[in-house]
Amino acid sequence: WARAAAIVARIRPPIFPSRDFMITDYGAVEGGVVDCTEAFRKAIAACHAAGGGRVVTPAGRWATGPIHLKSHVNLHVAKGATIAFSRDPAAYLPLVFTRWEGIELMNYSPLIYAYQQEDIAITGEGVLDGHADSAHWWPWKGLANFGWREGEPSQANARRRLFEMAERDVPVAERVFGDGAFLRPMFIQPYGCRNVLIESVHLLGSPMWQIHPVLCENVTVRAVTITSDGPNTDGCDPESCRDVLIEDVVFSTGDDCIAINSGRNQDGRRLHTPSENIVIRRCRMKNGHGALTVGSQISGGVRNVFAEDCRMDSPDLDYAIRIKNNALRGGTLEDLYFRRIAVGQVAKAVVTVDYNYEEGPNGPFRPVLRNLVVERVVSGASGRALDIQGFEGAPIEGVVLRDCVFDRVAQANIIKFAPGLKLERVRINGVDTNI
Repeated sequence: WARAAAIVARIRPPIFPSRDFMITDYGAVEGGVVDCTEAFRKAIAACHAAGGGRVVTPAGRWATGPIHLKSHVNLHVAKGATIAFSRDPAAYLPLVFTRWEGIELMNYSPLIYAYQQEDIAITGEGVLDGHADSAHWWPWKGLANFGWREGEPSQANARRRLFEMAERDVPVAERVFGDGAFLRPMFIQPYGCRNVLIESVHLLGSPMWQIHPVLCENVTVRAVTITSDGPNTDGCDPESCRDVLIEDVVFSTGDDCIAINSGRNQDGRRLHTPSENIVIRRCRMKNGHGALTVGSQISGGVRNVFAEDCRMDSPDLDYAIRIKNNALRGGTLEDLYFRRIAVGQVAKAVVTVDYNYEEGPNGPFRPVLRNLVVERVVSGASGRALDIQGFEGAPIEGVVLRDCVFDRVAQANIIKFAPGLKLERVRINGVDTNI
């Protein structure tokens, strides 16, 4: 935990000159009808050219297509302001260099995007509305409960083709998707950026992953409210990033609240860039799959993750602490620390380490986990306390639970191929359970 303090001490949010560039001065019209894409572009360009400052979205509703940030620009969404993003996929062309489920490609622009920029921010108490629902974006997943109907197009074929291209090391410039592929864009994606701040805004209706920094360094996500129950609407997914602070964020998502990633399969091994030095504190997780998740796109590895003082509580939250890996991802996960986690209720298990996720043992890359320490977790109700599953040839080692209390646990633990599991002063339904 001294390492966690050192990580936080060196993460510095960017500082911007005291200059404001009002989008209304560049042609933006309030009301949510007139397309303000060009006004945002011009205001950002002027702010960048002047050496930086704030691009201010005042109170009101502002319709736009994608917003591309440049260095030294703080996109400030004032209290009472809503940036309403277009539902027209064509608005997110031309294609950009992006990452989708851990694989690089050319695809639709994220709704807010920055490529190889530094000192950028999204701040303010306003709303970013992705406008996704069961009639827009979400049906592309191909699930009837999100609006898809038999015979309609979905992402399935393009997703399969993308994965195959990555395994064959097809150059990224030739992995061209977009129109007709139905691969949904991310909401906010800084790509290859330094000094990133996302603070206080409220995200609604994301097409897919919501805050997705990729190959970034020095990232702060603070006091954001994230609300979207669509498919794959992960809350915050730092991928192949270094020095990340996520604090005081409220999550209610249709997938993992936080998922730490580092690339999928061959593409993750090609880039060979771990996610490392990540601190998560004082977050609140409501609905979702996993609250604090590592994986499953982790072929580049993950190390030095610290999470503390978080609260999670919902019958629609599956897991509190979730590690996902398999023999196609591989990846080494090491030095993961969780402490003072308060769990009201979760539907499945409080702590799970799953090497059988998706492809499970069907692959040549042995998953490795070293030094997972979980301390002072208190859980009020859950399906299980623990679900720890390795497989033959890939045992789970180096997992310690200490000073934890699990009450109202409905079913017995599942522990398979986990010879390295240690339980110290752990109580389950009032019974001491020490190994």
